[in-house]
Amino acid sequence: MCSSVARKKVCHGEKAKSFDGASVVSREFINKEELGDLNNLSFELFKNDNLQQSGDTSHMLWKIDEIIEHVSQFFTLKIGDLIFTGTPAGVSRVEENDVLKGTLAGREMFQIKVK
Repeated sequence: MCSSVARKKVCHGEKAKSFDGASVVSREFINKEELGDLNNLSFELFKNDNLQQSGDTSHMLWKIDEIIEHVSQFFTLKIGDLIFTGTPAGVSRVEENDVLKGTLAGREMFQIKVK
């Protein structure tokens, strides 16, 4: 639960991001060896065929291995577990009938229509 101070800075989007079905996960998983340098991967989100968000793991504050090491001090991580780390600039409202498409290293990972 967020304190009143933290709520203003960190938890402002908690309810907006924490409902059932809030996260899209690709049906396809990629072997990490196919991706090359995990600390230099591009990812994009398109909304209705317009680029909405664009990022790269090289812009993250911590490297992926550092995040896994830190999180594993507090939680037991198993194969298939997901760690959500944040989002690049470009957050916007999602409306019914919007089509969202996500890419990782130029490879389309999902496409959904919002209902």
